[in-house]
Amino acid sequence: MATPLKRVRGLGAAHEGTETFWRQRLTAMANIPLVIFLVLSIVSHIGASYADVRAYLANPIVAVLMLALIISAAIHMRIGLREIIEDYVHGEGCKVLALVATTFFAGLIAIASTLAIVKISLGS
Repeated sequence: MATPLKRVRGLGAAHEGTETFWRQRLTAMANIPLVIFLVLSIVSHIGASYADVRAYLANPIVAVLMLALIISAAIHMRIGLREIIEDYVHGEGCKVLALVATTFFAGLIAIASTLAIVKISLGS
């Protein structure tokens, strides 16, 4: 039974409340300017040589913004997929398997993308 104070704070039996909701919205708001930056970067380098694009990505500011996009998008993707799985997968075993697979997939994408940006920015 929830006390009135718990209802106000948004804490239920799981004691998580609206944390996932706010994390999803925060990553969505962070993704807006980062994706705009990504699109502008792609459009401005249409027809550029491989060396030019590599030099652009080696810029520390660009590399940090790309890393921020990768991390924010991976977190956003994981939260969104988790919500979908929790809502529409009803078998407990399948749900757990799907949640684990989703977490590893998002982590793998984030690690591989981060490694690529770091390698480019360090010149290897």
